[in-house]
Amino acid sequence: MRYLTVLVKPDGRNGFHPLGEKLTEEPSIKRRAIHHIELLGDDTVLLFAEASGSQERYKEIMEDSPHVVDYLTAGEDRWMAVSQFEPTEDVRRALELQRDSLLIIETPIHFTPEDYLKITYLGTDETFRKLSGYAEEVDSVTFDILDMGDFEADESSFNRIITPRQEEVLEAAVDVGYYREPRQASLEDISEVVGIAPGTVGEHLRKVEERVFAEIVH
Repeated sequence: MRYLTVLVKPDGRNGFHPLGEKLTEEPSIKRRAIHHIELLGDDTVLLFAEASGSQERYKEIMEDSPHVVDYLTAGEDRWMAVSQFEPTEDVRRALELQRDSLLIIETPIHFTPEDYLKITYLGTDETFRKLSGYAEEVDSVTFDILDMGDFEADESSFNRIITPRQEEVLEAAVDVGYYREPRQASLEDISEVVGIAPGTVGEHLRKVEERVFAEIVH
């Protein structure tokens, strides 16, 4: 497995997203990091981020945005925000690439003082070629390569190759006996534990297996 660290810069006023542009331009809010980002089945984005400054102003911006489906905040000085919003076409394509390939985003993603994003991707040379093709096609952002090399896994690296939701489903599958021989549970049994459809459980487990096996052999 390889790693690729890039600096992602918004191109002029296009920005990463109109909502992000509003938050970046607001002097009373400081965006700190993104801890999780995911394209959901309905093509909206789920974002778990960290910020500081005025939560009241953040709420006003979220309430006024036509892109926001829902949001909530928690904390005081450095607070957390969970939001669901409609993506731009470029954002949707980038998250589809992550979801449908072995491209992994290492989190948290930190904002630089200039409000650029410093992102480290984990994957194979093939997935990086797909990312390069995407970067050449989009006009809203530019990608500057900062570093690239072989990724050396450690004991904590497993948590970085699967999402928190995938980890939750995997733990439930192990607990109910899905991976025992002979198998003692079904996808339906797991779905009752985690509260999602059996088909979605199966999809999560297939992605976990694919990513773990890919790390072992590369």
